Amino acid sequence: MLAYLNFIIHIFNNFILAYFFLINSFYLFFLIFSLFGIFRYRSLTSNVRMNEVLSLPLAKPVSIIAPAFNEELNIIESVKSLLSLQYPLHEVIVVNDGSDDLTLEKLIRTFDLKKVKKVFKKSIETQPIRGIYVSPLEPKLVVVDKINGKKADALNAGLNVSRYPLFCAIDTDSVLDRDALLKVARPFHEDPERTVGAGGIVSLSNGCVIERGRILRVRLPRNFFVRFQIIEYLRAFLGGRMALSMLKSILVISGTFGIFRKDIALQIGGYRNDTIGEDMDLVVRMRKYLHEQKRPYRITFIPDPICWTEAPETLKGLERQRNRWHRGLIESLFHSFKMFLNPRYGATGMFAMPFYVIFEMFGPLLELLGYVIFACYVFLGKVNYPFALDFFLLAIVFGTLISLAAILLEEFFLRRYPRLTDILIIIAFGVLENFLYRQFLSFVRAKAFFDLTRGEKKWGQMERKGFVIEQSHS
Repeated sequence: MLAYLNFIIHIFNNFILAYFFLINSFYLFFLIFSLFGIFRYRSLTSNVRMNEVLSLPLAKPVSIIAPAFNEELNIIESVKSLLSLQYPLHEVIVVNDGSDDLTLEKLIRTFDLKKVKKVFKKSIETQPIRGIYVSPLEPKLVVVDKINGKKADALNAGLNVSRYPLFCAIDTDSVLDRDALLKVARPFHEDPERTVGAGGIVSLSNGCVIERGRILRVRLPRNFFVRFQIIEYLRAFLGGRMALSMLKSILVISGTFGIFRKDIALQIGGYRNDTIGEDMDLVVRMRKYLHEQKRPYRITFIPDPICWTEAPETLKGLERQRNRWHRGLIESLFHSFKMFLNPRYGATGMFAMPFYVIFEMFGPLLELLGYVIFACYVFLGKVNYPFALDFFLLAIVFGTLISLAAILLEEFFLRRYPRLTDILIIIAFGVLENFLYRQFLSFVRAKAFFDLTRGEKKWGQMERKGFVIEQSHS
């Protein structure tokens, strides 16, 4: 019996090690693949000037939809940023989703908003709209005030009111680089028939200085939790999404900054209200619908335009955010699970869905299990030294090398942190994240499975400190 139990433990140990080897090999491959993709992108865009794109007569107009719930700290700077974007024609639709703070009052006061009667087609059912406001100071700005229905409902209300064929979904705690919309909309002008979605890089605004809706200075945040998140964002965007886009397998365009064809979004019924991962869910359902319609399409990631967003600075805020993200991922994958290993859905069914299910969805459970097994060995005084060494090399050393590669990729391509001391600090945190921080996130994401079985649907509010505002002295 004991020999049989030892055999089972041995098999299970090898399974955990093989899993860690596979997942880290995938991420390393993604980083290498992303490097070639970034070189290719730079060569294609090196001779393109943004003022040439501005003058294109066929540039498609864009409706920017920004849901806002209790965003009084950041709302004005965010809206100013959106209004100042370089783009031939765009409108900014701020959807005040039943805020109980000063969000609406600040908008009315700052932009001299006037309530108007506006006729629009209600293509998607939403919570009632209490009023629509326009600004004599900013003709591009529309503010929709509605009863709270959460983010997906607010986005659907914005879709109903929007006028243009493309829409950009963005969080109101975010600031875009002035040419970000131009860059992320390029695929829609280069391949208008096939392109249905595109997204860009999201960076963290914590510690940055804002002036008139623009990032004036990029500074490395002092908060340790935010520094760890910088590493995660680099891996996710420059490493993961760039490569998955090239492999035609990207399932997530961040709800913080993404642009889509409005007609396709309406054909699938807009955003689903019964999920908290509305951004991923929209992309997955778009892919499913277009495969079933046998229509060629592209959903792409652009490694250049930058959206700056505020990250949680407390352990509780981080736990709420990551738990919500993982619950949303699980919901989205299960809602469209018929695509899993289904050749009818091409690369989406045969690669994207298996990758996200096996490594993204179940990854935290298996990683946490590996840590538990290792801890049990230590507690019982029966440390399996070959397993411990292999586990350490695969989970810690391999993971650290991937983080360092992502940092070097960022430094080569974007250079957002030009000071050597900042780079050294980020590298140090790329090593330190493997001790306690990574294990904490594995526990939080694994807990999402339990929360879903209990029917947990809470969004979870993140305490915000707001942008650092540079006052003009002119």
